[in-house]
Amino acid sequence: MDYRSPHSLKEAVDLLAAHNGAAHVLAGGTDLLVKLRAGMVSPQLVLDLKAIPQLRGITSDARGFRIGAATPCAEIGEHAEVGAAWPGVVEALQLIGSTQIQGRATLGGNLCNASPAADSVPALIAAGAVCEIAGPGGEREVPVENIVTSPGRTSLARGEFVVAFRLPKAPARAGDAYLRFIPRTEMDIAVVGAGVSLVLDSAGVCTQARVGLGAVAPTPLLVAPAAKALIGSKVDDAALSALAAAASAACKPIDDKRGTIAYRIKVSGVLARRAAVIALERARGRNA
Repeated sequence: MDYRSPHSLKEAVDLLAAHNGAAHVLAGGTDLLVKLRAGMVSPQLVLDLKAIPQLRGITSDARGFRIGAATPCAEIGEHAEVGAAWPGVVEALQLIGSTQIQGRATLGGNLCNASPAADSVPALIAAGAVCEIAGPGGEREVPVENIVTSPGRTSLARGEFVVAFRLPKAPARAGDAYLRFIPRTEMDIAVVGAGVSLVLDSAGVCTQARVGLGAVAPTPLLVAPAAKALIGSKVDDAALSALAAAASAACKPIDDKRGTIAYRIKVSGVLARRAAVIALERARGRNA
């Protein structure tokens, strides 16, 4: 096995192309190193992306925030502007493993590991995040919800990798939140994860909403009917009940040691409703 640490996008793309699908990229390594030690993967090349400038750091512009895909979660969590604009996204990434893990783990790795239960992904979906992707065919942008296609698989073509995430500029009277349920109090895999973002007008009516669910289907879900239940309402009890019902209806879970199908379906509605209430409170508190 070879190890390389390129310093440019072109160098990384060329190395991946030369190894014709026999390489694995490393962003933080918190998933890949476990798989290597367990013998689950045996790549010819491990391509460490952390030395590429475009994959590290957080910047802002008229579009919002750009977060390099290899930026450690701990660094994102300490960024005051990101936390103020998208607290739900920060809440989600701060649930990834332990404090020590968050010093290495990245949003790019959490997404591209393609676990249905990845904590950051429903929150990113709810926020409307978009991935910048580089590969042999050039660069393109893809919404986060279109990346994972099944457990362990993504829509990335051979030789492609995620360069950065784009979080849109949060408008006035916007709020988001992420909640998950786990069997233990800390460091476990989600039974259900729910992210909600919404925007209110000056009268308190919801004009935009997005709902993301995790651990309840083969891929993280963007649940449009749940968002539709909020839009046009003042996010009252009737709207929240409709949201919960739509979230539960979207689930296609499995039975496993952490939860049954029936339990996950029920909990998804409960968590989506609770996350929406928190997002609503945050939106009401943000007037500019």
